[in-house]
Amino acid sequence: MIKRICLFICILHFYSYAQTELKRNYTLDVHNFYGTILKHNPDISHLITGHPSGVIFSFQRETFGSEDWERLYNYPDYGASFIYQDMDNEYLGEHLGLFVHYNFYFLKRYLQLRIGQGIGYSTNPYDEDENFRNIAHGSHLSSATYLLLNAKKKNIIKGLGLQAGLGVIHYSNGNSKAPNKSTNTLFLNAGLTYALDTDTPEYIEKQEGDLKGAEPVGYGFVFRSGVNESDVVGSGRFPFYTLAAYADKRLNKKSVIQLGAEIFFSKALERYIDFRAVGGFNDGTTGEEDSKRVGVFLGHELRVNRISVLTQFGYYAYYPYDFEGQTYLRAGVQYYITKNIFGSLTVRSHAAKAEAMEFSVGYRL
Repeated sequence: MIKRICLFICILHFYSYAQTELKRNYTLDVHNFYGTILKHNPDISHLITGHPSGVIFSFQRETFGSEDWERLYNYPDYGASFIYQDMDNEYLGEHLGLFVHYNFYFLKRYLQLRIGQGIGYSTNPYDEDENFRNIAHGSHLSSATYLLLNAKKKNIIKGLGLQAGLGVIHYSNGNSKAPNKSTNTLFLNAGLTYALDTDTPEYIEKQEGDLKGAEPVGYGFVFRSGVNESDVVGSGRFPFYTLAAYADKRLNKKSVIQLGAEIFFSKALERYIDFRAVGGFNDGTTGEEDSKRVGVFLGHELRVNRISVLTQFGYYAYYPYDFEGQTYLRAGVQYYITKNIFGSLTVRSHAAKAEAMEFSVGYRL
């Protein structure tokens, strides 16, 4: 703990000198955390043997309402963060995570909600010879998400403040490689925050019409792809392709609703059908079943500047082979490169069971 505090103080001095002439307002913070891995799946019970701990470093820019989206979301911060986590289990090893995040504020800015999305690195993933017990993380790289809900008091003395609360970190590779039971760590955290410039400007008041922004019905097209593997460990990673079309209605500058359809092409599912047909499972699989599926979905976008949080609920209208269930969920982040062109990173799952991590590009008319 003392070493981490010393490191943080060194970082504060470095940025204090580097930002002397900087007019924008930035803050740094560091948290220690201590928690437990949630048993969301009984298969990972043998991996829950200790109490994970670690540290979160973050750097963010404050907003004061110069743009309408800042006023709409009560002047959030946005920035980048790094997480080191010791999983306190010899098979899980350690995790490193790099994230982008937003801080949203409530209760006169004494309550902070942070949402971070990024990439995680596991030091000790599954290996059939060396580490076959780690069925939670099948690869070094994974998708990572974390949430913090903290009480915060900034600038108590000379830019230093305090914050503490609850958090959760989720690591999953989206079934890009089996096994992938994933982990969710619930923790308590406490730490310091430091403002590089204590001379902050006044917040620009919300203006009438900030939320307005309704548009006529629009139409979009999306191509999604990536690689995934069935639950059969060692069955191989194969590409998948999804083509989608949708209509959407932008209700205001925050919310968009969608209705669409898509067709799925999955080589991994095709190989899984072959495996079930020749493996002597006696479940009626012949190997002639069609691996394609057609889905219809209802979705919502929560827009935050150029970024949106995407959620969709889908139903396979064409479902020739029973695989994980006939309904699906999709969730992730979408970024608008221009008004019409966007990219996204999403996970498609059946309940809590991920099937694929999807990289997408799309065009909206």
